[in-house]
Amino acid sequence: MKILKLTGIITFAIAGLLFAESCESGDKSKNTTAKEVKKPQPPRPANAVLAPDFTLATLNGDIVSLNDLKGKVILLNFWATWCPPCRKEIPDFIKLYDKYNKDGLEIVGVTLNSGALKDVQTFVKQNKMNYPILTDIDGQETQMTAMKYGKAVNQPITGVPTSFIIDRDGYIVKMYIGPRSEQVFYNDLKPYI
Repeated sequence: MKILKLTGIITFAIAGLLFAESCESGDKSKNTTAKEVKKPQPPRPANAVLAPDFTLATLNGDIVSLNDLKGKVILLNFWATWCPPCRKEIPDFIKLYDKYNKDGLEIVGVTLNSGALKDVQTFVKQNKMNYPILTDIDGQETQMTAMKYGKAVNQPITGVPTSFIIDRDGYIVKMYIGPRSEQVFYNDLKPYI
């Protein structure tokens, strides 16, 4: 009788230890899973299309492609130095870049028909533009890039400024024709950054 009681106690103790161990390992797996979960991205609009890749030059002559920026939220802006509405947007882009670049926002200005490289460099410096500005490598790459983006969204780029939001997976999720304010851009960028 004593042996049966002792066996029952030992069996109960072992079962209790096994249950406790399984609970602890279950908690650990839950914690690991919780750490691996990324911020969910908003649903992609039905009309979203993959952004065409491009290869352009920085004002220092470095070569940059869209693929180099994969994983970031991109505000791609086609603009020109001679364009008053483009100039109006620049302070808002500077503020957005200062506030949200650390969160994964990359603002990229693609200059169209803005003259000699030296003139663009002077304009960027005078306007304290803190985000990357891209230009031609040999001649017409910026124009070809603008044509590819217009074709991708079935809306030719016929004027500047024209801007696009590209999500972290490389899809165009929003297009703007004409200038917008910092607040308008932020409201549309917020779900992605």
